[in-house]
Amino acid sequence: GQVLELLRAVQKGSEDRKPSLGRLRWALQNEETQQKFVRLDGSMRTLTGLFTSSLADLQLEAARCLHELSHSSVPVVAEACLPVTSYLLTYLSGHSLELTELCLYTLGNLVVESEAVRKQLLPQGIIPVLASCIQSPHEAVLEGVGYVLSQLLQAKEAPTEIIPLVLDSALPQHMLRLVCSGLKGGMGAAVEFAWCLHYIICRHEDNALLLALGAVPALTSLLLDLAAQIPQDAPEGLELLVCPVLRCLSNLLAQPGCQGQGQDGRLLVALFLLLQSFLQQHPFLGQECLWLLNNLTADDPFLCSALLSLDLLPALLQLLTCSQMAAVLVLTVLCNLAEKGRLQCQRLLQQPLLAQLLPLLTLPDPEAVGQCLELLHLLFLHCPEAAADFTRQGGHQALEQHQSTPELQERAQALLDVLRQPPGAPSACQATLAAFS
Repeated sequence: GQVLELLRAVQKGSEDRKPSLGRLRWALQNEETQQKFVRLDGSMRTLTGLFTSSLADLQLEAARCLHELSHSSVPVVAEACLPVTSYLLTYLSGHSLELTELCLYTLGNLVVESEAVRKQLLPQGIIPVLASCIQSPHEAVLEGVGYVLSQLLQAKEAPTEIIPLVLDSALPQHMLRLVCSGLKGGMGAAVEFAWCLHYIICRHEDNALLLALGAVPALTSLLLDLAAQIPQDAPEGLELLVCPVLRCLSNLLAQPGCQGQGQDGRLLVALFLLLQSFLQQHPFLGQECLWLLNNLTADDPFLCSALLSLDLLPALLQLLTCSQMAAVLVLTVLCNLAEKGRLQCQRLLQQPLLAQLLPLLTLPDPEAVGQCLELLHLLFLHCPEAAADFTRQGGHQALEQHQSTPELQERAQALLDVLRQPPGAPSACQATLAAFS
């Protein structure tokens, strides 16, 4: 009854429609009321009429009602809003900042809830409209554009239907520009667009366009700036921007044809600065940094040498005790280094590395222990003298406990065979190679 009364008051067309619309907006914050309202005959037609009214204050109040409706997680409510999508798009190029912002967040909310809305918005031209909005000088509008885009790019049909349209538009270059000016411009918009880039990079096979736009050097230089901010005057919420930027770079550098693009020793230093400042409060960020470090060192002898010559190894080894996840990633990076040959292994063994690996072999996590065995295999292969050292430190007993773990026993046994060999016997290393291949 109450909903019907509110609708009638709004329909009457008397002078006091604005207060009636205000009351309707408050009522529409309730999920049940939203569903009752959209089922009433003529309700959406009335609201659309007011939303397209030439009276600015009525239009704005109707926009607020639509925004309340867009919060509903019930598909029938989102679908009741289908007739207004074309108007929402039209008003994005209007003069009222508040109306533009309301329209953006309403669109973003509807896009999350309804595939029908997304299917209707694409032919209505939402991508070109957003490409023109992203050039707005207003921070609030940019954040709204970022919100709509990030919802679209997470849709299940994004890889086939949405990302190609975005890549064909002017959006990517503007997104990259806004992410990279995050420290000078608006942090909120930079964070939204950094996630947008992440969704494109991880859901699209071919990121040639972003690489051609210079995404790797641009994001690298941004990370250097972010790391430089940390000790003194880090802006609030800096970690929210660091996270998607690390992910974008990690995934871009893992792409074929991207080798050598991240060859900047300063990036390694920046990563360690970020690791040291974020690992305690934001452990997830530590993992993101280590992922990127792994992707940087995986096939890159230059960066492996840089990591050693910049004396970053002690800092890396300190992270072995942070968490099991960190330990696995640090061990993976150490394997990347050890794979490069005898010289790198000797540098690793100058540190108290073997002593630090022993406690890791007692971890209950087969993944960490597996990486540990992999690292020992590489060290013994390139520096056979390390095997005797390891035995002296009690490595024998540490390995024996894994002889009965199904996924580890073969590798543990192969390493034990190496330890039992008299020094200088070549055959054992060949045997370990077979077990590890």
